[in-house]
Amino acid sequence: MDQENVSATLIVAVPAARVFAVLADPTTHSAIDGTGWVQEGIDRAPLTEVGQIFRMDMYHADHPDGDYRVANKVQVLDPPRAIGWLTGQEKADGRLEFGGWFWRYDLAPLGPSGTEVTLTYDWSAVPPYIREYLQFPPFGPEHLTNSLRHLAELATPTPRA
Repeated sequence: MDQENVSATLIVAVPAARVFAVLADPTTHSAIDGTGWVQEGIDRAPLTEVGQIFRMDMYHADHPDGDYRVANKVQVLDPPRAIGWLTGQEKADGRLEFGGWFWRYDLAPLGPSGTEVTLTYDWSAVPPYIREYLQFPPFGPEHLTNSLRHLAELATPTPRA
């Protein structure tokens, strides 16, 4: 594969500000995740600035430990149009190390009640030594579509009976 990113797009029938609010809440990320790997957000504060770190507990059967934790660093924050982060890990000495892969959501308002949401996973900055033991992308493209569907469900208010 020559392309070093994958993306998916979905139109959500809610305003961009509502979609952005869901994405900026780390406690929603396990419900949004299309892979089932994100277990729980550790840092629960809303994402409000570039450089902010938020951690997630993860699980993957092929990971050496099964359960593991990632640290994410906000790289893009342009409410309500874009949000994105690098994913890495926190070393035992507290130092953060990022692997070069990046998640980004771009939101294009379609009037007062709709938003086109594009989710991109980019691994173009992953160094060769990581590519020796990790395959990119580590999931099929359907996982991005699943994530967008989950996001739409979370962002759409449920009618009251």
